[in-house]
Amino acid sequence: MRRAFYYLITLVQFFMFGCGAQAQKQDIADKIPVKAVRVEPTDMYDTLSYAGDIKAMDEAIVYPKVSGKIIEKVKDDGSPISKGEAICYIDRDEVGLKFQKAPVESPLTGLVGRVFVDIGENVTPQSAVAFVVNTEKVKVTVDIPEKYTPKISLFQQARVRVDAWPKEEFTGQVTKVSPVVDLSTRSSLVEITIDNPEGKLKSGMFAKVQLVLDTKKGALPVLQEAIIGRGEATTVFIVENNKATLKKVTLGLREGPYYEITSGIRGGDLVVIMGQQKLYEGALVEAEVVEK
Repeated sequence: MRRAFYYLITLVQFFMFGCGAQAQKQDIADKIPVKAVRVEPTDMYDTLSYAGDIKAMDEAIVYPKVSGKIIEKVKDDGSPISKGEAICYIDRDEVGLKFQKAPVESPLTGLVGRVFVDIGENVTPQSAVAFVVNTEKVKVTVDIPEKYTPKISLFQQARVRVDAWPKEEFTGQVTKVSPVVDLSTRSSLVEITIDNPEGKLKSGMFAKVQLVLDTKKGALPVLQEAIIGRGEATTVFIVENNKATLKKVTLGLREGPYYEITSGIRGGDLVVIMGQQKLYEGALVEAEVVEK
């Protein structure tokens, strides 16, 4: 009888501790792998994005004042030049005049962008001889839809990127806002001026422009991939103590792939950005923290 009692106790302990260990192993095996980002306060910008072509602030096509043959080229493409300095010289073909070479002069200080003629070529006052630019400042013009024009003002900041310098961002300012709206496009012309002391921005480059409408200091940005639902039913999952917690959030402004979260989470929260489709409230997770 006593032996049977001890056997029963041993059997109960086996099931209690054995099944408990098995359950613990099962819990570990059932952890859902996710990727998450720790949300930190940062500045976010409400922007309008457009594209345009860069032009030198000052540029001109140079024409000769007289007809004749090009006999000397003084400047080549890319050469610096001062206002009034000769680009090339012409042997005038006017009968009865004493030979004296006539200069073709630059109307501005800057760089020779292109020389269109070669020695021996005949030109007239209608012949384009050269193209000169001053690129210390450059400009981009964009068409802004009329509904946004009340938000655009002089000296407003703009951020400019070009493919030639993909890791750099250039800062410009709005220097001209057209006072009229184009009837065919319902848009207004806006000019943005960018300082270009190193000459990195070339006339003719394609530019991506962001006009900054508003700046939010200390905003909490979350990747679009983390957000579930839309409108008033917007949520995200955060990781707390290796468990998933569903949080209802409110969205603010958008900047690229990020949304501002105005309520529902705090700075330092670990927000799930990948794998949340399998999550539920209280689910055990194995979170891989991803650097931004």
